[in-house]
Amino acid sequence: MQVVDRESFFRASHVSRETMERFAVYESCLVEWQRKINLISAGTLPGIWQRHFWDSAQLAPLVPENARNWVDLGSGAGLPGLVLALIIGAERPFTVHLVESDQRKSIFLREVIRRTGAPAIVHNARMEAPETIAGIGICDGVSARACAPLDRLLGWAAPYFGPTTVGLFLKGVKAEEELTNARKSWKFEVTRYPSEADAEGTVLKVERLSYDR
Repeated sequence: MQVVDRESFFRASHVSRETMERFAVYESCLVEWQRKINLISAGTLPGIWQRHFWDSAQLAPLVPENARNWVDLGSGAGLPGLVLALIIGAERPFTVHLVESDQRKSIFLREVIRRTGAPAIVHNARMEAPETIAGIGICDGVSARACAPLDRLLGWAAPYFGPTTVGLFLKGVKAEEELTNARKSWKFEVTRYPSEADAEGTVLKVERLSYDR
């Protein structure tokens, strides 16, 4: 199903009407705050339900059913971490740690959480900082979107990985090139899924991550 607006997002995501009301609040916050700070590319604002919410929501079916503790790296406008918190947190115990170094974006994330009740915690900190890693610890899953090339991203994600941790990373047209470069330094298993929101996009599901010394 092609998602182009709020109604098609509702049909494709299979979320409840209560969750859709929370997404409407999220949308309102994003539009309001976009006037003050650059949360997303201004040209993509009219396509927020496809380009941002659906792009993030497509990860929800890939989140393991036993996942309870999640970390989202470089959260920015909350994509995909806050979207996952709204969808999965409505169904079961689920907490997302949103790591964002920009103070203004962190304030935005806290405002959306306050207004939607999303089960998320904002960490206004650098994801690679020892105190951030110690404060969050090993998680069931790690996500990131438009954060960094995969080889660098895996370096930031590795401290949050345990033996059963799953990484879900949204990538663009250079996904295969990034995988090739990442394998020079890292060992991992990967499953590729074509993006449902971007014809040139790919979702990478990374498991059993370890440094290849």
